[in-house]
Amino acid sequence: MVAVGIWAAQIRGQALWILPVVFVSVMSLGGLAGAASYIIPGAEAMILLSCFTISALIVRGIRFSAPVNIIIISLFAFFHGYVHGQEISASASLVSYTAGFVSATLLLHGAGILISWLTVLAITFFISTSINAQEKDLPAYADTAKPGSQINKLSHAVLEEVRVTGRADELTGIADSASQGKVGQDQIKYRPMTRPGEVLETVPGLIATQHSGEGKANQYFLRGFNLDHGTDFLTQIEGVPVNQLSHSHGQGWTDTNFLIPELIESIDFRKGNYFADTGDFSSAGSANIRYFNRLPENLFRFTGGSFDYYRGLAAGSHQLLKGNVLYAGEIVHNDGPWTVGNNYLKFNGLLRYSREYGNQSWRITAMATQSDWRATDQIPRRALKQGSVGRFDALDPTDGGNSQRYSLTGEWRLQGENSITSVMAYGVYSKLNLYSNFSFFLDDNETTNPAGCAGLRGLLPGNRVSSGLFRTCGDQFGQPDDRWTTGFAGSHTLFHKIGAFDAETTLGIQVRNDNIQNALTKTHAQKTVGITRQDTVWVTSISPYLENRIHWQNWLRTSLGVRFDGFRFEVNRSNIQQNNGTRYDGLVSPKLSIVFGPWADTELYLNGGLGFHSNDARGINTRIDPASGDAVDRAHPLARTYSAETGIRSTWIQGLQSTLTVWWMDLESELVFVGDAGTTEASRPSRRYGLEFTNYYQPVHWLTFDADFSFSHSRFRDTVIGEGDHVPNAVEAVIATGATFHDVFGGFYGGPRLRYLGPRALNEDNSRRSDGTILLSA
Repeated sequence: MVAVGIWAAQIRGQALWILPVVFVSVMSLGGLAGAASYIIPGAEAMILLSCFTISALIVRGIRFSAPVNIIIISLFAFFHGYVHGQEISASASLVSYTAGFVSATLLLHGAGILISWLTVLAITFFISTSINAQEKDLPAYADTAKPGSQINKLSHAVLEEVRVTGRADELTGIADSASQGKVGQDQIKYRPMTRPGEVLETVPGLIATQHSGEGKANQYFLRGFNLDHGTDFLTQIEGVPVNQLSHSHGQGWTDTNFLIPELIESIDFRKGNYFADTGDFSSAGSANIRYFNRLPENLFRFTGGSFDYYRGLAAGSHQLLKGNVLYAGEIVHNDGPWTVGNNYLKFNGLLRYSREYGNQSWRITAMATQSDWRATDQIPRRALKQGSVGRFDALDPTDGGNSQRYSLTGEWRLQGENSITSVMAYGVYSKLNLYSNFSFFLDDNETTNPAGCAGLRGLLPGNRVSSGLFRTCGDQFGQPDDRWTTGFAGSHTLFHKIGAFDAETTLGIQVRNDNIQNALTKTHAQKTVGITRQDTVWVTSISPYLENRIHWQNWLRTSLGVRFDGFRFEVNRSNIQQNNGTRYDGLVSPKLSIVFGPWADTELYLNGGLGFHSNDARGINTRIDPASGDAVDRAHPLARTYSAETGIRSTWIQGLQSTLTVWWMDLESELVFVGDAGTTEASRPSRRYGLEFTNYYQPVHWLTFDADFSFSHSRFRDTVIGEGDHVPNAVEAVIATGATFHDVFGGFYGGPRLRYLGPRALNEDNSRRSDGTILLSA
């Protein structure tokens, strides 16, 4: 909707009012067709196509004749209206619904026109104040330049390229914080891994674990956080967010099983709230995964092992029409050591076309993945001791799930004499059906379900439960999630002077919309027998940001930024009418970084900033607990976080890169939506602080050592009578260390790795603690 306004503003003239009017008029006709339940195939695909088509028209500045413009807009408007018309519930007023939607659409068109005008004004202002700009390609996280390199005495800039490919490359003079870094393919391909999500363990201090089947998203731990499946750690693939809002299993769900490690060129990671171009989910940190445009070599690999594990991969790149084609296909199967095998089967594919010409480049990337699995969940210890289940058994053998993800991304970049402009649009369709049984027969048993659970009568300790019983009995629940995610990101970076000082100013905007249908259901053997809650959810956000870097002296540079995040959370068509609703919220988040040095190849960093994480749209609109039927208070839409850190980075010893960081973070409230229960659980304000010490040593080109240590302290900041102050599951210590050799004796590589995840409190009074774990691999 916003894009239509931007395109109309580009065309100018009568298009400013003709295109919006035509769009809402034809959209209304499509809405009537949808409300009348006419079957029109391919509507979702046409909506996705419209996003990329209009984005391409905007990026390329394409203008057709007025009749052609109207035909394009009419075609896409009809399908938009058709899909929204299908969403009108029988109890809703067609007239009021249509009037409201038309008004909202026109407002979004107006917002697009306004954004276009403001962007032009801002760029004009920056260009008019720029003098003797200079460029330097590549900071540690985004492909933008840094000020401070030698300036030519002539009136134009000297472009000095600094390429950072991994931990072996120095970030002194480039990074804005001690905890910022970059990992390259060399650090990934020689590392032992059992699943794709473990590529994120290359981020110092981060742990990625797995449970409930190979196809389920990993659980993550970092900086005193149990991040569950991704909350408070932003993961991106080529700038496209992987974290999913208002997910059926939990806010911030981050499924990285679609990654192909061999295609990864780099992982740029950062920690804390100190960067203006990241917002939601990035309080603890963020990682941006980048694929190659062209592989160093074509690949064909087949791996086999115990437990029916096999993996086949074919990947390559070739020149085509003055550009590069990158392709990859992968198939994976794994049963694992379980009595009831996982039967995990994944198909994965990628196709990319990229091209560079002059000072411009663009690329289009399509990804597709599909998987299904069975899950062996946790089992009661007493059942194991009694002999009713074995160590590798599953109580409910019908747990498991299936998932699919399809995405299309378009990117364009222009590097001018004193500026860099980048634009990206993306569309993602994902679907998950997840089935779990954590309490077995607590709620659904021979008392509450006499007919279905008759097989439980007469069971004695040590007796095995028949697997067939779960077809009619038990507490299994389903969490289906079906969504379309679309988004747009644009930025313009200008290299200029402020007085006598080299400066870099970035103006950017990010827009995202999630259209979600999810539920919490009661199931037996993956068959739905009841619905706890069912909702249609819309979450829309718009996030402009501004960041300025100034190189004051050879030993001093600063980065000052500000970001606004505005959200709209809508829940409709809920099975509980009182839980429908729409809420709005927004936050302004300032950021500041100060860097001193380098002296003796050592820099000192001071960082501070405000951030946030959003809460589940269902939780912030819930008035009635769907499980108990009791009235509940609605959660706040956004939870504020405050963070600061100081650290040093040194490369004084040849071949050794070390960082030492002391950090602190306060959360106003750890409000979370509990997907497993369908309700919101309001936690208390908390404080975390800790220390990180990282080391990467390469004495010779074929041998590297790394040793990363992370320690944290997490407590609730308030006092509740009868409860302790420990934050459950907060990680206290993480140690990861290893040695790697490669390209020896004709190409052999390998090396040992050790990962330690320390014990942690499992409840508030610290009366129950988990054991620490040590994982040794090679």
